[in-house]
Amino acid sequence: MISPPAAFLVSLASGGEIDDYRHLRRDAFVDEQGLFAGTDHDDLDDDPRTLVLVARAGSVVVGGVRLSPVGSVDIGWWTGSRLVVAPAARSALGIGSALVRAACALAEQLGVIRFDATVQQRSSVLFRRLGWETTGTCVIGGVDHLAMRWPIDRHQRLVDATKSHLEALLEPHSAWSHSPVSSLGGPGWVGDDGAPVPGTDVIAACDAILPSMVERDPEWAGWCGVLVNVNDLSAMGADPVGLLDTVAGADTAFVRRVMAGIRRGSEAWGIPVLGGHTQVGVPPALSITALGRTSTPVPGGGGRYGDALSLTVDVSGSWRSGHRGAQWNSTEGRTSPELRNLAGTVARAQPAAAKDVSMAGIVGTVGMLAEASGYGAVVDMAAVPTPVSAGSAAADDVSMGDWLACFPGFGMVTADRPRESRMESPFAATAEIGSLTLQRGVMLRWPDGETTRAVAGGVTGLGPA
Repeated sequence: MISPPAAFLVSLASGGEIDDYRHLRRDAFVDEQGLFAGTDHDDLDDDPRTLVLVARAGSVVVGGVRLSPVGSVDIGWWTGSRLVVAPAARSALGIGSALVRAACALAEQLGVIRFDATVQQRSSVLFRRLGWETTGTCVIGGVDHLAMRWPIDRHQRLVDATKSHLEALLEPHSAWSHSPVSSLGGPGWVGDDGAPVPGTDVIAACDAILPSMVERDPEWAGWCGVLVNVNDLSAMGADPVGLLDTVAGADTAFVRRVMAGIRRGSEAWGIPVLGGHTQVGVPPALSITALGRTSTPVPGGGGRYGDALSLTVDVSGSWRSGHRGAQWNSTEGRTSPELRNLAGTVARAQPAAAKDVSMAGIVGTVGMLAEASGYGAVVDMAAVPTPVSAGSAAADDVSMGDWLACFPGFGMVTADRPRESRMESPFAATAEIGSLTLQRGVMLRWPDGETTRAVAGGVTGLGPA
């Protein structure tokens, strides 16, 4: 059975549609309800960042709602407001709920992490039915309103997809209980970025690149294979000494493309490829093992309650072509001396704990460091260094949601006593972005003092290192 076409269409407003929407607002909120005297026009209407969604029945605007960032700098906190439906359209068509759903979807598409609205009591049933949560009360124009929030679980979904399986796979508390003491890194190092080799000053690390990425972008996959292993050693404070690679692909031409990326990365960071293994006639695959040395390895779980969390991140560059919102490419624009300086930040600073920002993003990596240290964490959203705060040329294309969830190229989360971070490089931005707390998981703290939950509990399930 073919369904009849919808009686209305929701889309972003343009031109005269915005004027029509504002006329509906004035009729409803000024003339009909008396919430405002003369006009309901405010500063958000004059903010060029404000977006308006309208519902159209044919060419007639029958409803609308607006979305706006809070504050002069967009840190991922937006509000929805001025939801209105024309009197003649307030029927069973569901225009109001469709506009709210569309606003929620658009907010998440824009990388919004906190999405609030102030809703009249009589309309709150609709919002609750759609999944909104009540956070407070207020009075506007003599009418009771509820402060409500749309729950956005982007970072929980990300850590669930990338890290939550580790406990079930590794069984650190059962399957390895009778294994050698150094298994999984040994006490104090379980779940760390690299593993100390017993009886030596050698750190070993190993990373694989997603096969889909190898197939789609083989040279970039080879470069990233070197990059992620260098980052793992760097997070331990180790000086890289060599790489071993395993590369597979459909034919020699494809494998050569992957190897070209590996060779370019090897030369850029000055690390020799010691050997490895290759296969052809098989699906694409790439994994690299890296070896480094340090007499004073830095643990990922060395944080203490109350320690300040710092983020050191290279905000130069732009999104990697084909990986917008997921992979930030700062490293290909750096010279070899610059890359090596960045790689040495943890070794020079010797923080109490360090984790390189991985596929779990900045928030997920904060959660892993906190979990390995036996604590939770809170992140101050206004303190996070971003391409936007650094005035990057590519900043207009970077939302806070994407930035906190992406792989940033070079990024280190570290823990030290408050105001005692020694992390520093002229090629990266460093800032204290939060602290370790007694509450499990990761909370986000906003400029108004409110907190929202980003990760509910442990990221990996491996527990304290």
